[in-house]
Amino acid sequence: MNGSSLRSSLSRVSSTRCGPTPLTTMELHLNRVDYMQVGVTSQKTMRLLPALGKKTTQKVAVADQDGVVTCFGMKKGEPVPVFKTLPGQKVSRLDLGGALGTPQEKIFVCSGSEVRGFTKKGKQFLTFEANLTESINAMRVSGADLFVCASYIYNHYCDCKDQDYFLSGDKINDITCVTSPHLERTAPVLACQDRLLRVLQGSELLYDVEVPGPPSVLQLYNKDGGEDVLYGTADGKVGLLKMGESSASAQWEMDNEQKKGGVLCIDTYDITGDGVADLLIGRDDGGVEVYGFDDSGEPALRYEHVLSESVTSIQGGCVGKDSYDEVITATYTGWVTGLTTEPQKAEAGPGDELRMSKETQTKVAALRLELEQLQGQVLQGRERYQQTAQSPSAVSAVPVFSINDKFTLCQDDASYSLTLEVQTAIDNLLLQSDVPIDLLDVDKNSAVVSFSECDSEQPNGNFLLATYRCQANTTRLELKVRSIEGQYGTLRAYVTPRLQPKTCQLRQYPIKPLSLHQRTHSLQQERPMSRLSLSGQFSLAEIHSWVGFCLPEVPEKTPAGDTVTLHFTNTFLGTQLEATYCKGEGQFRSDNISTISILSDVLSKEATQRKINLSVSYDINDESVSHTLRMIHPKLEYQLMLAKKVQLIDALKELQVHEGTADFLIPEYRSILDESQHLLDEYKKQPAHLERLYGMITDLFIDKFKFKGQNVKTKVSALLEILDNYDLNSLLDFFSEA
Repeated sequence: MNGSSLRSSLSRVSSTRCGPTPLTTMELHLNRVDYMQVGVTSQKTMRLLPALGKKTTQKVAVADQDGVVTCFGMKKGEPVPVFKTLPGQKVSRLDLGGALGTPQEKIFVCSGSEVRGFTKKGKQFLTFEANLTESINAMRVSGADLFVCASYIYNHYCDCKDQDYFLSGDKINDITCVTSPHLERTAPVLACQDRLLRVLQGSELLYDVEVPGPPSVLQLYNKDGGEDVLYGTADGKVGLLKMGESSASAQWEMDNEQKKGGVLCIDTYDITGDGVADLLIGRDDGGVEVYGFDDSGEPALRYEHVLSESVTSIQGGCVGKDSYDEVITATYTGWVTGLTTEPQKAEAGPGDELRMSKETQTKVAALRLELEQLQGQVLQGRERYQQTAQSPSAVSAVPVFSINDKFTLCQDDASYSLTLEVQTAIDNLLLQSDVPIDLLDVDKNSAVVSFSECDSEQPNGNFLLATYRCQANTTRLELKVRSIEGQYGTLRAYVTPRLQPKTCQLRQYPIKPLSLHQRTHSLQQERPMSRLSLSGQFSLAEIHSWVGFCLPEVPEKTPAGDTVTLHFTNTFLGTQLEATYCKGEGQFRSDNISTISILSDVLSKEATQRKINLSVSYDINDESVSHTLRMIHPKLEYQLMLAKKVQLIDALKELQVHEGTADFLIPEYRSILDESQHLLDEYKKQPAHLERLYGMITDLFIDKFKFKGQNVKTKVSALLEILDNYDLNSLLDFFSEA
């Protein structure tokens, strides 16, 4: 047992909770059709142009990271380009606009800090330079109004003239605009990384509302306007808010109990034909979902489908054939795919069947010919490469490939999810860490993992070396790791695709000292809190950077104002932390003294490296120790009971085989046998969980007496004996008597 720490837990916003109520039989039957592939796409870069008539086919506008805007329609069952622009700077958003009250068929795209406009036939009519220091990552067009957001900056332009400006307290992920009789004019709503939706009026913050995760996408429920806003979060939750004059009310919220991917795109469209707009959701794990609404107005799952890569855009409409509704998606590698209500095989007579089979044969023959031509081109290219490579003057070019990666804290199980998505097949992935972490099982991951021996005692030694060997067509990998608070370093991922010549890209992810904490906006003030106070010759920017080094979800830029206050909760335990700091001063309050201890050690080290003298003082509340132990108690009791049951499984199975029945066992033992597989799965999912809880209690014990100037490491063995025969009262007595 090393003196490692671990801590955590989380509390959430109050609203009407509802889980999706999946129907026993899906009411919707959709068939997949792949229309076209463009380049790698960003979030919300595909839209359907308005239909010319009721239930007539619509054209599709899609933009990619090569800067190409493509618009295509369908003719005789085949996609036909309407226009295609030349390559340029990466397109980060695409939206439709036009004069209010007319069809919204003008196409607007943003690249860098520039916004361009195209007609539906491809003529460029607008080039507008927003003169922002950062690239635009979210955009909304409404009539003559243009709303754009960079990482932290919101700007509103009317007829390309600057109107309003707002500096957000955290990174802006998306924007939408609400209209309401309660509001004087259109009110922008910003989805910010710190779990807040900020509602603006002009250049001022009207109010903000907390949501249950970092919001990644916003969408009006009624596309024509209104005050009902749908949001999706990076951890897979979805909700509906009604935006009022001075506050928002939650209509419903869907938890992500099935651990699905984060939400990247949302749309509303009546695809079930019941007269009520259905909810369409696209996720970063490839999930596509259609939700209808039951009599109570709560969402009910009608259909789901899984694509092999993340869904960056989703729209409802009619593309493939007149009168057949469908869900159109764009994926990360640029596939535009339809899930259509059109039957794949229509009921037909013998003559029609023969005619259709001939059409099918013609298509198959054309595809085979195209495939043979492509294979020939590949062989010729390989031969040319081999000949060139043998030349003494040859220079090898490293192939460029795009990686879409995400490293996020999952509040439900206090672990980090690492998702890597490559535009071509992945050959292997090497995971290396210089800090102790555990790899957790992920059901979706089919790669074969192997571990290498590590020598963590050496300077800059490794604690983890793991290699994932992927199957032939794997383009997406999802991993889960759990870190130990108090120990910090870097997790590195070396991604090697199936490309020639062999090349690899490195991605790095910081493991922070208080890595299991996440931002929140409310604290329970009645808890017993201990305090750490700092003072010295440091600036606000310096102490903000130190806090960002210690804790996740801290804004990169220093928030506006002279004083900053941030609140955090531990996703593993539920303890809380308040950080308040300004130029020359900082105060940190927590109901867990181990959190205070870690902050004290790391902040002192950071100040020493910058040769800044710190004056440090503590105000330790002894009641916080017993409070923390009581928060650990349910988790420890559960893990001890789980370990005890798992140890009994083999012996009980032997008895059952020997006796031929389990009827003679007491009900408790029969229950263990009945649930044996579930218990083993649960135990396997939480490696070293019990040891981590032991380590956390050990750290708490050492930290309590460290603040009193006493070294009690010699008593750790006695503490472990108490834990092996665990009883909460005995543990509390030991802490107080020691």
